[in-house]
Amino acid sequence: MAYKHGVYTSEVATSMVAPITGTAGLPVVVGTAPVNMLAKPAAAVNTPLLVNNYKEAVEAVGYVPDFEKYTLCEFISAAFSVVGVGPMVLINVLDPAKHTTAMDEATIQINDGVAVLEEVGVLLDKLVVKAASQSMVAGADYTTTWNNDGTLNIVVLPTGAAKSATTLTVSGSKLDPSKVTPADIVGGVDANTGKETGMEVIRQVYPLLGMTPGILVAPRHSMDATVAAALQAKTKSINSVFGAVCVVDIDSTSEGATKYTDVKTAKEGQAVSDPNAYGVWLYAKVGEVMYSGSTMAAALTAYTDAQNDDTPNVSPSNKTLAISGACLADGTEVVLDQEQANVVNSFGVATWLNMNGFRLWGNNTAAYPGITDPKDRWFSVRRFMTWAANSFILTYFQKVDSPANKRLIEAIVDSENVRGNGFVARGVCARYEITFNEDENTTADLLNGKITFHQYITPFTPAEDIEDIIEFDPNALSAALN
Repeated sequence: MAYKHGVYTSEVATSMVAPITGTAGLPVVVGTAPVNMLAKPAAAVNTPLLVNNYKEAVEAVGYVPDFEKYTLCEFISAAFSVVGVGPMVLINVLDPAKHTTAMDEATIQINDGVAVLEEVGVLLDKLVVKAASQSMVAGADYTTTWNNDGTLNIVVLPTGAAKSATTLTVSGSKLDPSKVTPADIVGGVDANTGKETGMEVIRQVYPLLGMTPGILVAPRHSMDATVAAALQAKTKSINSVFGAVCVVDIDSTSEGATKYTDVKTAKEGQAVSDPNAYGVWLYAKVGEVMYSGSTMAAALTAYTDAQNDDTPNVSPSNKTLAISGACLADGTEVVLDQEQANVVNSFGVATWLNMNGFRLWGNNTAAYPGITDPKDRWFSVRRFMTWAANSFILTYFQKVDSPANKRLIEAIVDSENVRGNGFVARGVCARYEITFNEDENTTADLLNGKITFHQYITPFTPAEDIEDIIEFDPNALSAALN
């Protein structure tokens, strides 16, 4: 040790544990995408794909502006092009090995060296191209490029066998999104291989990507009662520890609610009643383009979080977004006034209201009106409580297996209360406090390695009903004249 004479200083790491939160409203979207446009379509089937922007999303799953068939494309468009928010996790269930149909053989004209195959979903590895009954070889006789609408350009190479041809004969197979069933969206686990599909893939999001799911969505497909039930179930105990919420489309087809007064019956028919679920009735339109209500509401919720320090305490209700109308699933326009939209809200369902611009309208979870407990009734409160629990797990997981001594307890209590004081100071919560109570930690529990904390979390409820009492004051007249 060096000889010292004088005054010296040193620093140690801050004792407070730095919080680990992830993205509060990370959307996890289960649906269909034109993966035939990828170099390796099979790699984008039933796997969680994290994308941060439009370019990454298109590269991950392909893109075709036919949202009825390709629901992941709908969410990509809504999030990145309409609302302006990311990231998201995409889970495509449209499988080229399963959901396909044969293409009828067709003869297509070659113009300026290019023949356009007016089919969407063409599988390149199944494509058969002939010129004058002679089979052509990809890469030697022709190449292919995709158009923005998902159709295929077949480019005849000047050095290939088709260089003098005026037409091509094509056949093969293409993706068939209509073959995707609710069971494919719900998914399962193969008993032989252990491979997970559909919503079962949600389990992989945290282990693979290090991010906790925030909002689960299955655009359009969630109008099916089986899918809606599975979404609600998946919000609980993800990886045995995490929670989430889901946004569900309330059926607006002819078999569901075509009038606002029918929404209660449609909601009950889908069994949408969980505190972790947020039901949305009606599609949203941007010009002539239709987006499912769940897509727009989930994207707007994630955007609202991003605008509030990635903290999910602010309700997405009454937040405007760039839509031009609301409609049923068949495109029929629906015009609701505030009174009618409030009736929809009374059923525990949100909708769209034009009040100097369209806005999402509704604070209640699907548990309302059956459940009125504030932590389960209000969507913003339910989301904050779930997010706080996830954050606690992520932040203090590093402390598991540490000695259960006073230092550990104080470190957790002090760190969490400093964080909570910040929430209270910012007006996020009325109270956010954690305590360690001796009566909740018996000797038997301590001997078994268990320590229990008690946390009090009180997010502010939304100011849903603001009333102004107006009174005519006759005394003011005489006072003004004297």
